[in-house]
Amino acid sequence: MKKVLFAAAIMMAAGAKAQQVNYTISGVSKDNGAKVVVIDAQARKMENATVENGKFSISGSAEKNALLIIRNSSVSWMMPIINDGTPITVNLNDTTVTGSAQNERLVRYDIDMNAAYGKLGVKAGLEKIYTDEVNTMIPVAFVEQYLEEFGLEKLQKTMATKPVWANHPAVQSAIKEYEFEQADRAKKAAYIGKQFTDLEEPDTDGNMHKLSEYVGKGKWVLVDFWASWCAPCRAEMPNVVKAYEKYHDKGFDIVGLSFDNRKEPWVKAITDLKMPWTHLSDLKGWKTVASGLYEVNSIPDNLLIDPQGKIVARGLRAQGLQDKLKEIFGE
Repeated sequence: MKKVLFAAAIMMAAGAKAQQVNYTISGVSKDNGAKVVVIDAQARKMENATVENGKFSISGSAEKNALLIIRNSSVSWMMPIINDGTPITVNLNDTTVTGSAQNERLVRYDIDMNAAYGKLGVKAGLEKIYTDEVNTMIPVAFVEQYLEEFGLEKLQKTMATKPVWANHPAVQSAIKEYEFEQADRAKKAAYIGKQFTDLEEPDTDGNMHKLSEYVGKGKWVLVDFWASWCAPCRAEMPNVVKAYEKYHDKGFDIVGLSFDNRKEPWVKAITDLKMPWTHLSDLKGWKTVASGLYEVNSIPDNLLIDPQGKIVARGLRAQGLQDKLKEIFGE
């Protein structure tokens, strides 16, 4: 989770005087009782409805061409649409949409680039969208993916041709966010190859410990920055536990440095998430000593430190963590 969030503020400022357009989104779902939510990130608001007798309907207003996200609370499923004023009918059972031609194509692209369906690879799909949809707002829904895959320079070359979506608030916001993240990554990458910097924090019993008690002592150590309140941290933790269980006996250890403010949820999360390694925290939230020493402004984050105390990698998550440890320890 990010300490500094540029996107929402920028989008709100950019679109403060834009025309408001009403929308109506209705549909069917087999999940009676489930919540269907429409999220307007530009205005930081949402509307919702409950599925009753297999049906739902949501009405509201948003800026013209605002990017809206339809989400079904009963599954991890989201659908992007553009608020172009055409009523939309959604079948949540098979993810089909009836509405404007623009939104029907948008949803089709989203489905076809999904790994579970595989009709289009992500890169091929993005290339097609940014080539074929210059006169629609469809590229707005995929700008963050495009930046991640191809970078800012290629996006700016495309924008130089003046497609209709180029000045959309969400595009401008995504660019600012990308620039911030790239600068942040560069700062963090600067730590790789350097010796770790020592710090001191209390454990769950209040006893003070230095990081140097565990790091640079002949083991590979993952210094894990996390917090009990951080949803992405909690989602990533089973992967970290898996790594610990697989490689601990081969010389791998973990030290968790929490960004919590309160002891009770911190200790509870350690138990609930089954994290058997060393845990330290000064319970100062973002003002924790670790944040300043290692420029941690978003979590989860981590440092992989070799047996001699040198930082060799940062921000290892998901399969990237497993692959790096496999490279070090083998199967």
